[in-house]
Amino acid sequence: MKHSNQSQTLFRCRMGWKTLMRGEHRLTAAALLAQPFLLILWLAMGAFPAWAQAGTSQPTPDPCTSGHEFATTDCTLTWHGITLYGAYDIGFGWVSHGLPENGYNYEGASLVNRNGFEHRFLVAPNNLQQTGLGIRGKEEFAHDWYVVFNASTGINPQSGLLANASATNTINNGLPRGSYSYAIDGARAGQPFNDEVYGGISSAHFGTLTFGRQRSLGTDAMLVYDPAGGSYAFSYIGYNGTMAGGGDTEDSRWDDAAKYRLTYGPVHFAAMYKFADGSGGCYSASATWTAATCTAESAHNNAFGFNLGGDYGKKFSADFVFQHYNQAISVLNPLLGLQSPTQPYQSTTDSINTNPITGVNVIGTTNTVNGIVTDNNGIIVAAKYGWNPFKFFAGYEYIWQNNPKNPLGVGASDQGGYFMSSVEDNNLDSEKLVNIWWTGVKYSVDSKTDITLSWYQQRQNDFRVPPTCSSSAGFRSSCAGTLNEGSLYTDHHFTKRLDGFAGLAYSYVTGGLSIAIPHKPGVPYLHNNNFAPTVGVRFAF
Repeated sequence: MKHSNQSQTLFRCRMGWKTLMRGEHRLTAAALLAQPFLLILWLAMGAFPAWAQAGTSQPTPDPCTSGHEFATTDCTLTWHGITLYGAYDIGFGWVSHGLPENGYNYEGASLVNRNGFEHRFLVAPNNLQQTGLGIRGKEEFAHDWYVVFNASTGINPQSGLLANASATNTINNGLPRGSYSYAIDGARAGQPFNDEVYGGISSAHFGTLTFGRQRSLGTDAMLVYDPAGGSYAFSYIGYNGTMAGGGDTEDSRWDDAAKYRLTYGPVHFAAMYKFADGSGGCYSASATWTAATCTAESAHNNAFGFNLGGDYGKKFSADFVFQHYNQAISVLNPLLGLQSPTQPYQSTTDSINTNPITGVNVIGTTNTVNGIVTDNNGIIVAAKYGWNPFKFFAGYEYIWQNNPKNPLGVGASDQGGYFMSSVEDNNLDSEKLVNIWWTGVKYSVDSKTDITLSWYQQRQNDFRVPPTCSSSAGFRSSCAGTLNEGSLYTDHHFTKRLDGFAGLAYSYVTGGLSIAIPHKPGVPYLHNNNFAPTVGVRFAF
């Protein structure tokens, strides 16, 4: 698909014009990342059998010494304390209500989609695990003190492109709804390291302190307590990051964040703080504001959270997580293009002062997104229990969201270098309350085969004012509603690294959560359900 090479959004803020540029994520750049990934696999499979021994007199624990050992055991590709790791996960599936694929979508097509309209077969990427490549290290510099780092990114196996939720929206900007390919929201936006990139220090007695782009505490909990392990194909809380992000999926990873973790016996504690970054966009109190009269705003998107949990023997564990995030951004739909003010279901306000966007105030939508901004809070309680050959999982999250205390303006920055040409700070009529719960069981048939059954539900309150929600009065996205998903799959390990899986997921939405475009008159999902069987293989190292 063709993109413009570059987009420019011009605002004149205070001293003069500023140019905000968004570079193209090219296939050639992603291919350069994908090629080393494939090369490493080739090297490890036998081209250099003594990979882990080269240049070191004291090999790290559990090193791979041959291609055969790499393929058949769980040894690590470690050299001088630096470990290379990754995964390749791809499959084949069918969906009852799907869309044409695009190379940026990393979540696949298992969950019900607001724009899905046809049954189709498709290549299913990243089903149990995100395909990607990473490097991590731990090196002692003083007694019981280590330097640690980690850098990892997600690559789409069906295209070789970096995982990029924002691009799935921008490539659909200006298109009629019937011409959309998959458009999603998520924390991966084509960044070179779209999963994590951080460094810090660690001690067995004093804990670990790191700084950089890191998974949120909610994401850490989800990966431990989701029966499907954060699977895109078989888990709602894995596919959609609302639970992990404490209200919005983009916040399942935090940029410019400090994270502290400490384990003391069976108890563990963690705290996290995100520093504000980016641009707050342009604001003007004038009803006839233009790029020449708006004022640059500062971002106030700081966040914080903490986690407390523990283990009882090897059978039971539980965790409590709290997260707060200011100016959280949710991207729900591609922009309709410069004709948006003529559409009754597209936002027509700058949302800071609810003044109409018309004429000179309409901003080009090339490589920009439409964002809904809220201040979010979330509390998670989750537990799991092992009773051989079963493992039981359960979790609950309570989220409350409000319009932001510090609104963002048009042109505010979103993740990955994207900007918002449409911003909604007054989307909520009143406080929005979200409840997410899940449960499941994993049954180990033998040492190589597991069967997992899971159920997930998200519920929201009626935060519409006035509270008139019914079939006759008309539903809006501010009406109460539910999203439900059930899944069943089996996973068989042929070796320590190679496994095959097969399963199915069924999801459906009701009430306010079945509204696709959250503006008058409330445009519903084309179909409110999706059935998605999938088979595939995964190779992890």
